[in-house]
Amino acid sequence: MPRTRSNEEVQCTYYRWLLGRRGRVYYADGRGNRPDLGRCSLGTANRKDALDALRELDLRMAIRNGKAPKAMLQNNGVQQLDLDEGRRLYETYVGRPAVSGGPRATTQKRYRAVLDKFLSFARNGGVHSWNGVTRDLLDAYAGWLDGESYAYATEYLELNTIKQVLKFLVESGNLPAACAFRYPLRKPDGTDTYCWRREEVEAIIAHCNAIELQWLQQIVIALATTGLRIGELATLRWSDIDFEHKKITLTDESTLRNKPAQSRRRTKTGHSRSLPIHERLMNVLTAMERSSDGLVFHGPLGGRVKADTLRRILVRDVLTPLEGRFPSSRDEVGFKDGRLHSFRHYFCSTCANSGTPERVLMQWLGHRSSRMVRRYYHLHDDESRRQMDQIEII
Repeated sequence: MPRTRSNEEVQCTYYRWLLGRRGRVYYADGRGNRPDLGRCSLGTANRKDALDALRELDLRMAIRNGKAPKAMLQNNGVQQLDLDEGRRLYETYVGRPAVSGGPRATTQKRYRAVLDKFLSFARNGGVHSWNGVTRDLLDAYAGWLDGESYAYATEYLELNTIKQVLKFLVESGNLPAACAFRYPLRKPDGTDTYCWRREEVEAIIAHCNAIELQWLQQIVIALATTGLRIGELATLRWSDIDFEHKKITLTDESTLRNKPAQSRRRTKTGHSRSLPIHERLMNVLTAMERSSDGLVFHGPLGGRVKADTLRRILVRDVLTPLEGRFPSSRDEVGFKDGRLHSFRHYFCSTCANSGTPERVLMQWLGHRSSRMVRRYYHLHDDESRRQMDQIEII
């Protein structure tokens, strides 16, 4: 017996739609049309407003599919939101103070880079308003990112950011509800960052010593024995180190007002954490001289540690000379592809292979969910072989 249709059928000027509800909010289902128009939230729980939004959606789809002239959109009284104006509204929103939920300055900077790229792509495609940002445009942008060989995680970040902007503009009333649409994204699983092996890390440390890069050797040992992010290591101060209890404490200072904003430490999660100091790092710290700026680690000229400078020197002076000792095929991620974050992976891998409880490792790394920690659990072939040899299968 056929199931009774619960959604209301609405014939608009150009297409036939099914009007339904998800929770209290109305949505329009246009999948029965040719072409398939998909499903779209109408952004309201009021039936009259939903019908108005549906008529607007019907016209937009007709324009997109060539059944109505573009000029009709303006004639229909729909306000067009210029790309730059929508960007300004969103950046004002994300630039709100931290106490009201505003993101960190580094996050805002990342959003700006995404919008620079996307708005240029949209204009090149003839789209000059946020009203014209559709599924088709996002599909085309995703294809362009693919063609430019961006990493999957980068593509996910970019598309998710555009979704956030659209959602904000609709919810703030700067775009009509008909401009909202579902655009599911598959979250990246795992990571393609190379994880150093023990012999590779030892070779890097020895090479730094051989070419008299003691400052880099100290940084490598610190990264490999703590799993600190490079930004955390760059701001590590002697006052963060408790030599008596052999402990490092990283305090998030984003809410402090007794320090200038630019000098406050902001951890990635916004939470403080502490971790014990490994004996090998303790030997390095006790032998180091203290500078007047209070920072523990410094760059090649004695200034602050800068990630880009550090990365370039690591690749040029250490990884490239050692590459021949740890070869990999051209298409394989190997020693040559390791970077600063690889030391964090190495620390996690070593802890995991040594039986460190996951909850303890989460605390050391500052992760709030076990899913993120599991991304760092690596079993290399030699460790995998050791584990298999311990199993009595037959």
